[in-house]
Parts: sequence; C-alpha cells; structure tokens
Amino acid sequence: MPRFVSLIALVFLSIVASLAAKSGSARPNILFIMSDDHATNAISAYGGRLAEVAPTPNIDRLGREGMRLDKTFVTNSICTPSRAVILSGQHSHLNTVRTLGDDFPGPNDGTPNVANILRRSGYQTALFGKWHLRSKPWGFDYWKVGPGQGFYHDPVFVDSNDDVVYDQTLARKIERTPGYYTDLVTDYALDWLDNRPDEKPFFMMLHHKAPHGKWEPADRHKDYLADVEIPEPDSLWEDFSHRSEATRSMGTSITNRLAGRRTMVDDVQKADWPAGSVDMSEMTEKQRGQAAYQKYLHDYLACVKAVDENVGRVLDYLDESGLSENTLVIYTSDQGMFLGEHDYFDKRWIYEECLQMPFFARLPGQIEAGSVDDTHLTSNLDFAQTLLDFADVQDAPETAEMQGESLHGLLTGDTPSEWRDAVYYRYWMHLSHHHIPGHYGVRTDRYKLVFIHGLGLDASLGSGDYPPTTPGWELYDLQNDPNEMNNVYTDPAYASVIPLLKARLLDLKQEYDDNDDAYPELMKVRAAHWEN
Repeated sequence: MPRFVSLIALVFLSIVASLAAKSGSARPNILFIMSDDHATNAISAYGGRLAEVAPTPNIDRLGREGMRLDKTFVTNSICTPSRAVILSGQHSHLNTVRTLGDDFPGPNDGTPNVANILRRSGYQTALFGKWHLRSKPWGFDYWKVGPGQGFYHDPVFVDSNDDVVYDQTLARKIERTPGYYTDLVTDYALDWLDNRPDEKPFFMMLHHKAPHGKWEPADRHKDYLADVEIPEPDSLWEDFSHRSEATRSMGTSITNRLAGRRTMVDDVQKADWPAGSVDMSEMTEKQRGQAAYQKYLHDYLACVKAVDENVGRVLDYLDESGLSENTLVIYTSDQGMFLGEHDYFDKRWIYEECLQMPFFARLPGQIEAGSVDDTHLTSNLDFAQTLLDFADVQDAPETAEMQGESLHGLLTGDTPSEWRDAVYYRYWMHLSHHHIPGHYGVRTDRYKLVFIHGLGLDASLGSGDYPPTTPGWELYDLQNDPNEMNNVYTDPAYASVIPLLKARLLDLKQEYDDNDDAYPELMKVRAAHWEN
C-alpha cells in the first residue's frame, strides 16, 4: 500500500512538474504583441471618438483582465527607431537607429538587446512578423519575419533556417505565401507554441504589419463599416495660424490645404491605390477632403479589425492550453498615428496623437484586473527593463547601458514613490518622406514644449542634403488644451513657465547624453533662437 501511494505521488509530482515546465514555473512566459501605427483613438478601451463605431473587443479584454496605461509615449515616432528603442532600452542617438535607413547594431557591437538577454538567462525566444530593423534579427532561437515593409496579401517570409543573406530587399526575391499577413503571422506563432520544447519559459515577439499604410484589408473585411460614416476629429479643419512659422506649412495632409505636399486626396484617387480608388471628379474641394478622410479611416479600421481578431485567437489559445495564468501578455504599437487630427495622416510629429502609444499588460495574480494608470509618464524606453524585471533577470551587465525605468512596480501595484516628471522626444528624419522638420521637445504632465531646429544634421534618410527650414518654438498647455489647438508660446501668461521647461529640456538632454555640441550648425541655431 505505501508503495502504491508512493507511485501515485510520483505520478502526481511528475504531472505538476510537467505543467510547471510548460508554464515556465516561477518565471512567467512573456508574449509581446505589437502592431504598427495603431493609434489609441482606434482602440475602444481608450474611449475615443471611434470607440462605438469600430470596437476592439479582444484588445479591450487585456484591459479588463489587466492594466491599461494612458500616458505611454514614444521617444522617436517612426517605425525602425521605435523598434530599436524597445529592444535596446536606449534613445535613438545611443542605439544609433535614428532613421529608417539605419541598421540595428549586431550582436558584437555592444548595443543591448532584451531578447538576447532573456535567451541567455534561460528563455526560449522567438520573433514572428514585422522586424523592420534592416539588419538580420538576432537574439532569437527562432524567427520568421517579413523583410522590409512586407505585403498585406500573399506576403513573403524568411525564417532563421533559410539559407539566405538577410536584407530588406528579400521581399522582392522570394516566393510569396498565400494568405493575409495578420492571419499568417498568428498561425506561425501558435504553431511554434504548439511545438516548442516545454522545459523553458518563452519570450515571443508577435509583430503585426497592420495597420501600417498602404492599407489593404483582409478579403473578409472589405465591406467592414461600408455604410458607416466615420466621425471626423474636431481638428480636421483647424486653422493653422496658431502654429509657429516653423510648422504651419509642414507635413502631409488629408485635404489639399498644404499646397505642394503629399495629400490623402491625391493618394486615394490613384488608379493603383491598393484598396480601390475614389472618384472625386464631381466633388467640391471640401467634399474631396471629407471623402479622403472617410476612405482613409475605413481602410485603416478594417486592417485594425483583423489585428483585433487575431489578438483574440492568441488569447483563446493561451486559455485552452493552460498558459494564461503564467504568461505576461503585452499589447502595444510602435507609435501612435494621426487619424485626421490636425488634418494629418502618418506620425513623426511630437503632437499627442502620434506621441502616445497604447499599452496593455496582463498577468493574473500580479497585475490587477481592470486597473488603469492615467498618472505616470511612461515610455517605450521602459519596455526592455520591464520585461527583464518580470523575468527576474538581475545580473545582465547590459542593463547598466539602458536608459528607461522598469514598469514592474507600477503594473503590480508597488508604485515607486518617485517617478519621472517629463519625457524627452527627438525626431531626426528632417524633411524625409513626409516633409516634417527636425525637432525635439519635452512633455510634462501639463505642458509640451517643442524646439523645431529645422536641420537634417547627419541623420537624414538619404544623403543628408535636405535644406534647413525655419526654426521656432511651440508650447501647449495640455490641461487647458488637450487637443493642441492653441500654441501659447508667445502668450505672456506663460512667460514664467517657458524658462522652467527649457531648463528641464536641457536637463533631459544631459541625462540621456544627447549632446547638441556634436552638431555645430545646431548649436548656432540654438544660440540664435533659444531665448526668442
């Protein structure tokens, strides 16, 4: 009898051990889901103008079962640099990925890589979907990515077992895979989870291409919201006169009001526009702007629909496989996105719609269900250290080179007594692609101060020969003007605030080692305009 009981006990312990191994035991599995250009205004949990029109129930589920952060901001609002910041925990000037044209440093170059650190510490690491860092992925046991920007329909994928030299042009050279990008990368991720060795916890990065332009919905979503008029933002038709001379004629627009710039009106009339063109031949100028906005939002939101569906597939899989209880799930985007606000599409600006990133985190038993943090200023700079903290990685020497703060305490209810009072932003791609000038700035809880220096410096995409543009300053009081419709830099009521914000901006530049002294032409512009 004791022998029989002993055998039962051994079997029980064996089962427990197996389950513990499958779930990663004490250390949680980590699933990092990231979309591309997904604005908070297009996630219903954030309660924006699109919440009732185009709900995102599966992403919202992460908020109901975990925590939503309302003040998470990107350090450089463009795809490749943001991804480098997320991996390295360093600002663009330190990890050297300032623009779309910069390679992420390799494994022997000294730049931190959170995936590699987790791999070294005993995690199985995998990457699926959009990489967009030009150089070959590293730090992963297995990866399967779409080179370059990739295709929505019948995309190209390359994996770590392929005998090819990885570069961004592979998308033009390799056989395409039937299917829709968002569905396929989810298929690949779930298949890997099904077949992985279960003796280690996993760290997976699942990166969607959607909803990056040019927008091509899945076939099943081509008529999504077809009969729905998408509400316009209040700022779609704003008067730009409040802007500084440095910005009021810059950027690309939905309407035709920025003469000589790329506009959505022009784009959606092109015969080869991926999701079908719009005939505007009988429309007034205002009607063209309205029609371009509707076309843009319908296509964009249809791409979001597929992302949300596939987030649901992943969450269901975790439930069915018994992994939910010990898996940290994060959902974010590489930056925000203008959805017609200020008459803009795309991102790149320091303005709120593309500065703010969505962020959800769920880990049962550690992160309180339904919790919201709308107070603390957080950043993609913090993601790497947060992941390492949840994985209980204490001894990685690379963390000394990271510049963020772990969000572990904030997410688990052990909120630090001291937290940052400001975030630093810098956009390097002066005039490249979307005619947006080089600028940097500081965002506090209440204010946003922006210095538009208008220089390409050494980091413009291409040859670096983009001409200088008019320098200037902008100041927004986010408490009284959350939509940034009133630049108050010249308002005497804010005269006492400006020197304090400039001092804080310089403090942050020093803290993050972003030294303008490296650029003599910038120092000349600073000297001429700093006190203006």
